[in-house]
Parts: sequence; C-alpha cells; structure tokens
Amino acid sequence: MKKSLILLGLSLIVLSCAAVRVNYDYEKATDFNLYKSYNYYGDMNMGMSELDSKRLLDALDAGLQAKGLSLSDSPDFLININSSSYQEAQRSNMGVGVGGSGGNVGGGISIGIPVGQAKITREIVFEFVDEDRSGLFWQAISESSYQPNARPEEKESQFRAIVEKVLSGYPPAPKKK
Repeated sequence: MKKSLILLGLSLIVLSCAAVRVNYDYEKATDFNLYKSYNYYGDMNMGMSELDSKRLLDALDAGLQAKGLSLSDSPDFLININSSSYQEAQRSNMGVGVGGSGGNVGGGISIGIPVGQAKITREIVFEFVDEDRSGLFWQAISESSYQPNARPEEKESQFRAIVEKVLSGYPPAPKKK
C-alpha cells in the first residue's frame, strides 16, 4: 500500500511538471481593469470528454476567482474553449538493413522500426470575448502532453498546471514606457 501511494505521488509530480507551453495574444488597446466578471458560452463544445471538461472548468473557475474575477449571469466577458489532440510523428527509429554485392550484383533492404510509444499532445485554446465592445480581446493556446488513460487525480493535477500557466499571462503585464 505504501509503495502504491509513493508511485501515485511520483506520477502526480511528473504529470504536473510536464512541460506546458503557452502562447498568448491580446488586443493591445484593451483596458483589462474593466473586466471583473465572466461566464462561458452556452454552446461551447470543448472537444474533450464531459468529465475532462468539468475538470478543466473547475480548475479555470478556481484560477479566475483567485485573480479576483467572479462567475456571473451578466458577465463582462465570455470564455470560449476548444481543444484538439494529435499524435506527434515517431522520431525514434531503429534501422535494420540487409545488403550484398559481388560479381556486379547488388541489392539492399532497409526497414525502420519505431521505438517507444507515440507521444500524444493536447492543444487547448482559451478565448476571452467581450461581445459588447471589442470582441476577442485575449487568447492563450496551451500545448501539453496528454495521457488518455491517466487516473482522474492525475488529470485534475494536469488541468490545474495548465490553467496556472495559462492564467500567468492574464492580464498581460503593462508595457514600460
């Protein structure tokens, strides 16, 4: 039992420390101080399972509330989230070759055998939209490794890490003059 708890703890650490890459974009004329409340688009299709969608929204709610924003029925802006998963091309291959020559006869065969498991990456796009003023005013695109068979605790930990990294860029730091 103790070994399984240690293994669970180590796997949570590894998953939460997995590299999360985020690219940010925003409308530079936006006054981010105007935004105090948010909500989500009602017809949002996030591109993930219902359980994963709930995990991500729970993590995002906690992160936004920690920044002083509140969930509201009459929000200052709406949030749209889309995600997609893709499998990266296998980079590790082992080559096996056979060839021969002699007396003006030659030939060869080469076979590439993939080594290891293919890496699955999930991209999640977060869009903050002010429908009354400027439309889309802030966007973050995150990329991180994705393990579809991970335990629920591991998924929650990974979503918290993604949201923490995404919200570290909101609001954007004011530019020095």
